[in-house]
Amino acid sequence: MKTEKRANIFNRPINLYYMLVGSTLGLSIFGLIMVFSASSIYSLENKGSTWAILMRQFIFLVISIPMAWVLSRFSLTRWKFIARFGVIASVGLLVIVQIPGIGKSVNGNNNWISLGFVEVQPSEVAKFLMILWAGSILAKRERAGDIQANVLKLIAPAFVLCILLVLKGSDLGTASVFAFVLAGLLWVSGVHLKLFAAFSGVGFLGIAVLILSAPYRVARFSVFLNPFAEDQYKSVGWQPAHSLLGLASGGLFGVGLGASRQKWGNLPEAHTDFIFSVIGEELGLFGTISLLLVLSILIFSIFRIALRAQDPMVRYVCSGIGCWIGIQTILNIGSAISVLPVVGVALPLLSYGGSALIATYMGIAFVIGAARRDPAIFSELEKAGLPKWLR
Repeated sequence: MKTEKRANIFNRPINLYYMLVGSTLGLSIFGLIMVFSASSIYSLENKGSTWAILMRQFIFLVISIPMAWVLSRFSLTRWKFIARFGVIASVGLLVIVQIPGIGKSVNGNNNWISLGFVEVQPSEVAKFLMILWAGSILAKRERAGDIQANVLKLIAPAFVLCILLVLKGSDLGTASVFAFVLAGLLWVSGVHLKLFAAFSGVGFLGIAVLILSAPYRVARFSVFLNPFAEDQYKSVGWQPAHSLLGLASGGLFGVGLGASRQKWGNLPEAHTDFIFSVIGEELGLFGTISLLLVLSILIFSIFRIALRAQDPMVRYVCSGIGCWIGIQTILNIGSAISVLPVVGVALPLLSYGGSALIATYMGIAFVIGAARRDPAIFSELEKAGLPKWLR
């Protein structure tokens, strides 16, 4: 009986919708709380107010939620139309940041554009647009019954172009996300295992070459397993070392919300790349495990909705979005716990950053729309008696 009940919870279509929306909103609200906690000292020193970073993130969230509501109501026909221009728009956005006088360098990465009142990162939106485009291309291949078509030739060149443009801005972390999303799309498209293995091997070889080509990357890679080494601790080992110190000092239930000691200048980027460490320090092992559970629910619901989709484009795009959120979660948390080198990517829905938050909500909006187009989910939403604007 318990097994049947558990299966019903995870397999009942309407529950996938609730898990998706509930985990997204829960992570977003929790993200606001933790951004405020992690950024308060930095914000006071650099912005003149402990509330400055929080208010910016709040504004981004206020923009993101209505935008996601509108996008979730888009018809599949409209999404297919937008997908046609995915590559052109993505390449255009990534080229713009390389134009002198327009692009701006932040922490050594030239992948930002300053609009005066705010700085935006076009590569975040490009991730979603590329997934949308690739999903439409793979869907056309499936509808045509051309299962022998070389999937690598269909979508890999465009992704490689985007990766090269991102690498021109010295952002290996974002380039890695593009590469892993491409790998995920190739996997779900049913590419032959040998071809996938060969592609993965070339990809990892390329990452190795890029690491070896830059001394600072070599240093980051060599130090992540032992950031406390005497010759590295006060240089490239500083961030991962203090991230681990924060997590270790949190214990089972943490030192208390807002009581982090590492955020007082010891842990750079505490509210962005290393927010997971602050969560572990303030809320302890219980807080980090709870967070991982909610993130797992979000990713699980995305892939389950993808599996239920009847339209191949919806299936591929939702899968790509799941890969995108999943790999960024792994890279961010892996850096924080020092099982991966520091790569500088945001923790979805939690790290500070308007571009990342808005782009993630765009992806989730597509998945919500896919769920609403599922006859079983939509019929249960109608039976639930929810207001029309909530269905």
